[in-house]
Amino acid sequence: MKTSNHSVHQPACGVCQKHCKSFESLREHLTGPLPKGVCSKTFSQRGCQLCLVLFDSPGSLIAHRETCCLSAPTRLGTKELTYIDSQFHRQDSSDENHAGRGPGGTVAIDCEMVGGGSDGSLELCARVCLVDEDENLIFHTYVKPQLPVTNYRYDITGLTEEHLRNAMPLGEVKENVCKILYNGENLGKIRLNGGKARLLVGHDLAHDLYCLNMHYPDHMLRDTAKYRPLMKTNLVSHSLKYLTRTYLGYDIQSGTHDPYEDCVSVMRLYKRIRAQKHPEEEDHGTSTPSNRIVGVPDCWRSKELDNLTPDQLYAMSRSDYKCWCLDLRPKLPT
Repeated sequence: MKTSNHSVHQPACGVCQKHCKSFESLREHLTGPLPKGVCSKTFSQRGCQLCLVLFDSPGSLIAHRETCCLSAPTRLGTKELTYIDSQFHRQDSSDENHAGRGPGGTVAIDCEMVGGGSDGSLELCARVCLVDEDENLIFHTYVKPQLPVTNYRYDITGLTEEHLRNAMPLGEVKENVCKILYNGENLGKIRLNGGKARLLVGHDLAHDLYCLNMHYPDHMLRDTAKYRPLMKTNLVSHSLKYLTRTYLGYDIQSGTHDPYEDCVSVMRLYKRIRAQKHPEEEDHGTSTPSNRIVGVPDCWRSKELDNLTPDQLYAMSRSDYKCWCLDLRPKLPT
């Protein structure tokens, strides 16, 4: 327990209160090949297979399932849609504690890539889509690649040469995306604490940002491929298709990949995780002298830790990732 990073933010069994490193670990604990007997039986009667929450009665579970299992969003398609800009203006928020974290303060992005280079393996951004928290399409465009396209990857993207012939240049696309994300804030403020800038949600955001040739501060990113509780037990990422089916209850990417469908799905995943209600972690600064081990030699620290009870060790432990539920809590004044 000294180095386990147990936390109130970790997925926990509603029956035995065991803390798990990921939702996959918790799912195995509850429904896996070798589940814990009492927990498995109770969960099968009163637990939601999607969000893994335990309810007081089977009736409460039935009512919950009607809202927990979602239907797939309508796909954009590729036939007529070319460019959409809904004039997503900067939000004027006078409450600095909630700026960039409240309704409308989060944007989801998805990019579709075509192939360049002699073997078509070079990733070239060919389509960009952004949606807000209400699943409104706020920006969509095809992108004119900076290099010749050698593989349109039609089976995946549904794109042809015609789609990209008069598409928006990459530099202009980047400018529009940054305008939406920065929300009128200067880069220095964004790097410091975000300011009024918007959080960016996506799946494998590093890949999308690289292909857009842009950078956005890490603390403003919410990546469903890299978020610890949504990863496999060996810290390998799940696909967005798997996460959507497992946690939202519907299938995506059954044919060509649709950026709006992916954007909405990743936003729903983020909001579902963000909506978890976790207790406040105790502040190290208010810990009792018996719990304080900072600033003492390693040998003393080890001996003192050995004398602590499991409850004391748990109270001292902290998560090794930032839980998304904290995005809904007011930021501390700077």
